[in-house]
Amino acid sequence: MLLLDLLAEQRIEQARDAGAFDNLPGAGQPLPEEDLSLVPEEERVAFRILKNAGYIPPELEMHKRAVDLALQLATESAPEARAGLLGRLARINILLAEAGKPQLCVPADYQARLAERLSKGN
Repeated sequence: MLLLDLLAEQRIEQARDAGAFDNLPGAGQPLPEEDLSLVPEEERVAFRILKNAGYIPPELEMHKRAVDLALQLATESAPEARAGLLGRLARINILLAEAGKPQLCVPADYQARLAERLSKGN
């Protein structure tokens, strides 16, 4: 592993010397501060590591899928396709509620409100 680390460091230095990192967005700017006030202090390091690795909790992944389904429902006109999407959305909402995360459920009228907003062009 040491050889691989050394090779990586050399490539980074070569890229830096060649100016590959000049003019990157946000260059010279401080990193944005993260609000971790809702994360218990003893879990903040682990939370940051998981976040930087691209991991999101399963509940948020389910919420993301529910929102995607609601977006599909807003534009779907075929009744049989809508029924399938509504069934999948209901199952995800049940799983979120059972996981103790009812605040992540997509409300039943969400797709109607979304369709109304999309039809207005907002």
